[in-house]
Amino acid sequence: MSATKSEPMRQNARLHRLGLFFLFLAFSLLIAVVFSHFWPLFPKAIDIPSRIVLILTFLVSSLLLRRNSRLNKYWQIFFAFFIASFAQALDYYFSGWSLSLLGFDIKTPAGIVADKLESTFLIVVPIILLTKASGGDLGSIYLQKGKLRTGLIIGCVVFLAVAAISIPWAKWQYQTGDLGLARVIPWIPWILLFVIANGINEELLFRGLFLRKLEPFLGVFPSNLCMAIPFTMLHLGVNYTQNTLMLLAFLLPLGLVLGYIMQKTNSILGPWLMHASVDIAVVLALFSTL
Repeated sequence: MSATKSEPMRQNARLHRLGLFFLFLAFSLLIAVVFSHFWPLFPKAIDIPSRIVLILTFLVSSLLLRRNSRLNKYWQIFFAFFIASFAQALDYYFSGWSLSLLGFDIKTPAGIVADKLESTFLIVVPIILLTKASGGDLGSIYLQKGKLRTGLIIGCVVFLAVAAISIPWAKWQYQTGDLGLARVIPWIPWILLFVIANGINEELLFRGLFLRKLEPFLGVFPSNLCMAIPFTMLHLGVNYTQNTLMLLAFLLPLGLVLGYIMQKTNSILGPWLMHASVDIAVVLALFSTL
């Protein structure tokens, strides 16, 4: 093939990849921002039917793509969007029932943690079960050892280092005021439960579920970027900081680092621990208001 013919083909391939990037990014932002499980844009009267249509659209699209010999290579991506949108809907509309059932007060550390554990269950369990139902194994969503030693070293070192500065970080970033060590020590078990639960929750939802599926079509870094952006934008409505722009500016590179570590270690373990460490200051901010 001549160079003059191969160059237009390469150009078309780049344009195709760019188009897929923006398409998958749009779907991701639709799930993370418009139909967020924290702060959805629409009131419930609109959100419920719209969310159902979105979930069914992703499911039906994935099934139709699977049956199409030319397009079936895309079906797992659309099925992943179905899983994510379904899991988030479960979390948004069904979380909270256990708090009243078990008598937890949401304005206590135990209540906040119980709410987070329930949320994590409603997101993580459907992701695992639907992945298995689709024929995928746990390795397809990075729930595997991978480079276990590397992941553990990176995760543990970062966790301990960030934990050591979490109190001053919470005071600076989240304006927590008086937050001495004596006040924090009784919270430690609740903090650990919260950050471990939230770490696996978000890492599985934003990176574990998608990175391996996107890489053949977008490449390694674009796949990481495609998930780091919605991960960042999910936090648009947070109420634990007065400087949301600074938080978002921090979360985008953090998301890229977490995705890079996941891709390099071939496991969710390192990013899980790293993510958990960053959440410590957030939990301190939440608990300081109780």
